[in-house]
Amino acid sequence: MKRIIAIGLAALTACGGGSAQTQDSSVSTATYATVEWPGWRGPLGTGIAPDANPPIEWSEQANVRWKTALPGLGHSTPVVANGVVYVTAAVPIGEPFAPLPDDAPGAHDNIRVTQAHRFLALAIDAASGEVLWTRTLREAVPHEGGHATGTYASASPVTDGEHVFAPFGSAGLFALDTAGDVVWSFDIGHMQTKHGHGEGSSPALFGETLVVNWDHEQGSFVLALDKRTGEERWRAERDEVTSWTSPVIVEHDGRAQVIVAGTNRIRAYDLEDGSVVWECAGLSHNVVATPVVSNGLVFAASSYEKQAMLAIRLDGARGDISSTDRVAWVRRRSTPYVPSPLAFDDGVYILQHYQGIVARLDPETGVQRTRSLRIDGVRDVYASPLGVASDPARLYVVDRSGLTVVLSHEADPDTPPRVLARNALDDRLSASPVAIGDALFLRGERWLYCLARP
Repeated sequence: MKRIIAIGLAALTACGGGSAQTQDSSVSTATYATVEWPGWRGPLGTGIAPDANPPIEWSEQANVRWKTALPGLGHSTPVVANGVVYVTAAVPIGEPFAPLPDDAPGAHDNIRVTQAHRFLALAIDAASGEVLWTRTLREAVPHEGGHATGTYASASPVTDGEHVFAPFGSAGLFALDTAGDVVWSFDIGHMQTKHGHGEGSSPALFGETLVVNWDHEQGSFVLALDKRTGEERWRAERDEVTSWTSPVIVEHDGRAQVIVAGTNRIRAYDLEDGSVVWECAGLSHNVVATPVVSNGLVFAASSYEKQAMLAIRLDGARGDISSTDRVAWVRRRSTPYVPSPLAFDDGVYILQHYQGIVARLDPETGVQRTRSLRIDGVRDVYASPLGVASDPARLYVVDRSGLTVVLSHEADPDTPPRVLARNALDDRLSASPVAIGDALFLRGERWLYCLARP
């Protein structure tokens, strides 16, 4: 079976020495500068930090290298290039006004729009926590309030080491250089999300192309832009409703594919022209989790009206593969809703719905080799789990209360994971964790933490 690239960059140099392994030896090394953490799922696109060895234990008093106050809310995961951490945020400005009407069908648990917002990108020195620059990208009144647990900066940026691409959904997509100057911007339009629950899909980057998923209630599509100019390369209309999943770009059999999950179909688009390579039915409404790709298999999941997880073989996948042997297996219970799957060595980890219940699956069969682990005290998990391959191999599961639980990744798949540490911070955590070298970066509602041993 041919191996694939599970990220939108051909090859990346990892922080802390050594090179991150690409998953296709036929791909030449990219000419990018050092890109330690290019997007929210890391240098391999699988949730794994291949060369990092961050701390296992910390608190507000221990193993905090620095923490930097953030000017506004955001659930976006930071990205890191050339020793600089890039973060997005949304800050309310001006005098509050009477709440705008929330007329989205089925709206519930929403916040109401009562202020204009300033949409920001920040650059922070990874070694010291010093804010290098802050850029206002737009000031506007949001057209929707969004869910009470969401933010106006929930989509994560992506970087190639030369640019930072900052997505704010209906408020625009912005490309900045490393000095913070805006190179181009793109107005995609206004997204009308289901129940008015807000936006959160992150863009994906591969070579010279930036890809955006725009699934909503009034005309969905996938958009491909030239990363240097912002010019539209292609647009593929989608028969889909609202999702919050992000695109994944992989190379297989010499062609790059854009894989996007959805209610009606999981689809793969040819990166060159946007044509559909393959499609597969089987997920539910409200797809949030982003697929993960490892060793020629695509793992996609949802858990809203029904529980569903599929493993799809890329080899030979063409056309509608819904009822073919290209579907390696299907799981119908205890599937992820918000956190994305984690591909780790010879296992795939999932969290049930958005709860602290962890299961390890065999990637070839979908069989769960051990009982699920219920992590005491972990209830609301919006962040996707992080895997660290250094000894001891381990997982980081982040709860919205500020608790991070570190679990063992056992070499024996029949041995259940163990709790190695429970670490609490005085902040709410919804962004996914980032591990580079000896440091772990956690983005909260008030602070950006850099956690490392002295």
